[in-house]
Amino acid sequence: MPPSDSPTPRKVAFALFALYVIWGSTYLAMRYAIQSFPPFLMAGMRYLPAGVILWVWAKWRGEPWPTRAQWGGSVIIGLLLLVGGNGLVCYAQQRVTSSVAAVMVGSTPIWASLFGGFFGRWPHPRDWLGLGLGLVGVVVLNLHGDLAVYPLGAVLLLFASANWALGSVWSRHLDLPKGFTGSALQMVIGGTALLGLGLVRSERIQATPSLLSISAVLYLILFGSLIAFNAYQFLLRNVSPQLATSYAYVNPVIAVLLGVGLAGEPFGPNAWLGMAIILCGVVLVVMGGTRSVRSQATAPATPSTT
Repeated sequence: MPPSDSPTPRKVAFALFALYVIWGSTYLAMRYAIQSFPPFLMAGMRYLPAGVILWVWAKWRGEPWPTRAQWGGSVIIGLLLLVGGNGLVCYAQQRVTSSVAAVMVGSTPIWASLFGGFFGRWPHPRDWLGLGLGLVGVVVLNLHGDLAVYPLGAVLLLFASANWALGSVWSRHLDLPKGFTGSALQMVIGGTALLGLGLVRSERIQATPSLLSISAVLYLILFGSLIAFNAYQFLLRNVSPQLATSYAYVNPVIAVLLGVGLAGEPFGPNAWLGMAIILCGVVLVVMGGTRSVRSQATAPATPSTT
């Protein structure tokens, strides 16, 4: 699904499903991956191959080479999303459980709303209510079990969420490549920077990687990057920042459920309450985003100036 596709309700629903379910599972996948691979090298190994594969596919489809301005915009967004965003999440997960990481990243829509306001697009009152409910649900969800976060991890995860939100909002105001080339270029730039950061930090693979870690990296490349990251780029181009980042409220639900089922993490009444509040908030945000999609679909076509 290239990011330039028209935002029909069916495509938006598919993209949201990919983000809600696939990205919710990537927290546990990252936890398994960094058992054998150091965090920044692992993140680079995830994004660089995915970017190269996608770029080859884009060239095969005949997509044009990026302009100088598009290269510059892709550097900014690739570094914010993949290095300052996902890279810091990987680093924090050395000491933070997958559930806690997903819960903390649940602040992303709040950051996106604030940055969106700076660009002149403040949320509607119903969106604010949904964002507030989502944040309350994240806090309640964080109370279940023993989800203690060491202070540096909490700071890194909040900073990662802010970076991701800023990149997401800013991308709507930059000249970026269309089609698959946009996602491919960001992943190539971000993946290269992550590998470089890992080498600068003297990260090394200490022993033969386990089959579980290798499988987790392959899952992250195929599903987390090639499928879900493209779906996210599509949403950024075509729906509100609040709807595009609403996955951050559902991902903790998926991450906690997988943590319980596969990693034995505790799960109590507070978790059920938190997830219920989160889903109510998401419904309100999605309703606002659906209104935006419908208004775009019924609006008269505007001649392109490019």
